[in-house]
Amino acid sequence: MKLAGMGEDALVAALLRGLPAGAGVICGPGDDCAVLGTPRAKKWRLLKTDCVIEGVHFRPDEDPRKIGWKALARTISDIAAMAGRPEHALVTLAISGDDELKRATGIYAGLKKCAKAYGVAIVGGETARSPGPLFLSIMVSGTVERRLCVFRSGGKPGDLLFVTGRLGGSLLGGHLDFKPRVEEAQWLSRHVKLHAMMDLSDGLGADLPRLARASGCGYRIDEGALPLNAGCTAKQALGDGEDYELLFALAPGEAKKLRPLWARQFPRLRITEIGALTAPARRGGKEDSTPHGYDHFA
Repeated sequence: MKLAGMGEDALVAALLRGLPAGAGVICGPGDDCAVLGTPRAKKWRLLKTDCVIEGVHFRPDEDPRKIGWKALARTISDIAAMAGRPEHALVTLAISGDDELKRATGIYAGLKKCAKAYGVAIVGGETARSPGPLFLSIMVSGTVERRLCVFRSGGKPGDLLFVTGRLGGSLLGGHLDFKPRVEEAQWLSRHVKLHAMMDLSDGLGADLPRLARASGCGYRIDEGALPLNAGCTAKQALGDGEDYELLFALAPGEAKKLRPLWARQFPRLRITEIGALTAPARRGGKEDSTPHGYDHFA
């Protein structure tokens, strides 16, 4: 079987089969971050790695500083999705020997700018010569208070679904200069009881089914309610990917409590109710059909 056409979720499931968990693993593969610690610890350790590849995640002629910002920011976004605080990063840069020094230093200028903005210390990594496209891999560790950590798997039928910000049109530039919702996620976890949360990296059409599946639920989306970036359609909001907004689920009573609190705390950033989690589809039944987001192996 070739990987192309297999689908990313199916590939990941095949790769993870039989992996040892080990002691101290609260949550392994399958959420935005790995979570390490003990059940009664005050804080848990978060680990996440991600990469950007020339020709896949950015154009060859892109501003190197934007490449560096994106590479670190997308990993920080996963820490935010668990309501955590990013702390330390390792950077692996594989780059052609034919590239100019200013491209490499430009990438690090973007990395340093993002690290400073989010209080992250870059503590090491690796450089290597690439025979192909530029490859930048980032590992970030962080912490989260145990009582505030939010997983994908806690959603319940009847929960309302919300997203922060606006969706769609990331290819116009938003995928290069977005701001991870670290402050917003931490505020949410302290002020309302979130049942589930994740960040939108592959698009709502791909990521919502993952959250619903992890929670053992079905879902419905009100496409007419989707908050769209200027000039975008609902199809783009569902399928473009790389929005890096938060998707979260909470009970209707908590949602009612949230709305006025959020408006006072973040008056320039909207939250939008876009649907709900439902009872899981019966065997042989269908979930809500939506355009799929980005899939590396579709």
